[in-house]
Amino acid sequence: MTVLAFDGRMGASGDMILAALLDAGADPDVLESITDELDVAYQIDETVRCGISGTTVDVMLTGEPDEHDEHDDEHGHGQDHHGHGHDDGNHEHTHDHDHDRKHTHTHSHDHSHEHTHDDQTHTHTPAEGHGPHRSYTDVRTIVENMALPDPVERDALAIFKRLGEAEASVHGKALEDIHFHEVGADDAIADIVGAAALVHDLAPERIVTTPLSTGGGTASMAHGEYPIPAPAVVEIAQEADWALRGGPVDAELLTPTGAAILAHFADGVDSLPELDVTAAGYGAGGYDLDPHPNVLRVLVGEGAGGLYKDDIAVLETNLDDATPEVLGGLQQTLAAAGARDVSILPVTMKKSRPGHLVKVICKPEDRRRVARRLAEETGTLGVRDAGVTHRWIADREFETVTVEFGGERYEVTVKIARDSDGEVYDMSAEYDEAAQVASEAGVAIRTVLECAEQSALELE
Repeated sequence: MTVLAFDGRMGASGDMILAALLDAGADPDVLESITDELDVAYQIDETVRCGISGTTVDVMLTGEPDEHDEHDDEHGHGQDHHGHGHDDGNHEHTHDHDHDRKHTHTHSHDHSHEHTHDDQTHTHTPAEGHGPHRSYTDVRTIVENMALPDPVERDALAIFKRLGEAEASVHGKALEDIHFHEVGADDAIADIVGAAALVHDLAPERIVTTPLSTGGGTASMAHGEYPIPAPAVVEIAQEADWALRGGPVDAELLTPTGAAILAHFADGVDSLPELDVTAAGYGAGGYDLDPHPNVLRVLVGEGAGGLYKDDIAVLETNLDDATPEVLGGLQQTLAAAGARDVSILPVTMKKSRPGHLVKVICKPEDRRRVARRLAEETGTLGVRDAGVTHRWIADREFETVTVEFGGERYEVTVKIARDSDGEVYDMSAEYDEAAQVASEAGVAIRTVLECAEQSALELE
């Protein structure tokens, strides 16, 4: 199984993700279709951070620049800054270009040359997020009109939806009413679409990240000084599979764009997995944070299949007065708070009273939120915390198969588990999808499940 593993100890930003993927071997030519659709070019260079040679990516404006809207808008929360770090709380875009670069790879246009277009002379300059205040709907339309491969378009749209939902939550607005500032500009679109294109070029079977460092201190935003991580990053992290951690410097290390990209693609792991490494890449941020190398490292390699260790927390409480309606709703309400699994067992309690034991599995970082929700929903006066333990879970992949009933074709997702030798030892069609197909086709759910799993087996 090919694994792409991000080392999150220095956070991540959109341009650093691009640079790390390119440094790890992704083909820069896949970015050409993006520069054909947007008025940007990717400037790919090399630099050194604390003795580590890494790649930098700057998005250059190549067309007629839009007039920057200088008004103090309400969408300043969670702006993405390519400098990946800031001095004195100011989000300024700077570049530490090393003059002894090993190579320069520029798509579409050179870094600083002038050219004539419609009888006007333009100088290509780094895009710093300056541009129109686009709505979420505007950005979605731009991406849909870029003639991207379907998987790249789907991933890019999903990432922008995460960003939009985070902004909507921060501002208390509907998704359709959100206007992006920095993350709606052409350079941010190029970051997100470019990251999706490069991931698909590397084609890993699994993507993981270790806990992502946020940095610390404060950042200047439209309404004043805000603590790091930015509000949008916090919102995105609540829905992500990975964990946050503060430090190791007082600077903005994890940007909303970086968080959204990794929230979409990556599973969280506590440490780098066991890998037979085949490639490594270093994406450099814009600031020197000595003695910490300001780089995002990514490893590509073959991981051992079968079971791998995953840290979890186990919460439990005994109930002797919960109604069936409350118990029946716990699966949904606790899952919304971060629970991975909920079990409800009949037990005999003190004074021989019949009751129920509720056991909840969640990620360690979610246990306080899940425990509170469990107490609120059930009225229990105490929740036991067994502490951080671990479980052994199977590597799994998902295959979409086509089944046919009554001349109509339907798609069903099948989950496939493999052992350490890569051999399939379990297949399980997604029940909810099978139930929907069964309802539409007028057949038994069991029939759909069997057909989908057989179709997946035939693809092996």
